[in-house]
Amino acid sequence: MAVVNIYLTFNGNCEQAFNFYKSVFGGEFPYMGRFKDMPPGQDAKLNPGDAERIMHVSLPISKETMLMGSDTGGEWAADYKEGNNFSISINATNKEEADKLFNGLSAGGRVNMPMQKTFWGDYFGTFTDKFGINWMVSFNEAQQKQG
Repeated sequence: MAVVNIYLTFNGNCEQAFNFYKSVFGGEFPYMGRFKDMPPGQDAKLNPGDAERIMHVSLPISKETMLMGSDTGGEWAADYKEGNNFSISINATNKEEADKLFNGLSAGGRVNMPMQKTFWGDYFGTFTDKFGINWMVSFNEAQQKQG
């Protein structure tokens, strides 16, 4: 069964926000990557001032729940507005489930990034559903083999 978490988006203060959340919830960040850490040749164009912004961070809240987030940057910042700065993130148990959920929930909406293999190892895609809700769908085969 898929796991659903909230993914928060910030405009330059993601690290500050997640350090605050960590001070309240406790725990450690299993990963905090910056836009400068992206491999060269990615499609998105990075503004030099965005290099230190957070590309992805996660903070375990419980065994089942993970708070995740990133800063906007470059071309990703065009639609940023407080109030629409979150997505529902689904971690599927297999590729077929990821495709089924992505195709079903995105029907009638707008696909922002089709399901595809990413440099960080996930099969991943994003969309805004027909009700204006932002979603992320991912499947990580390596994590499934560990679990």
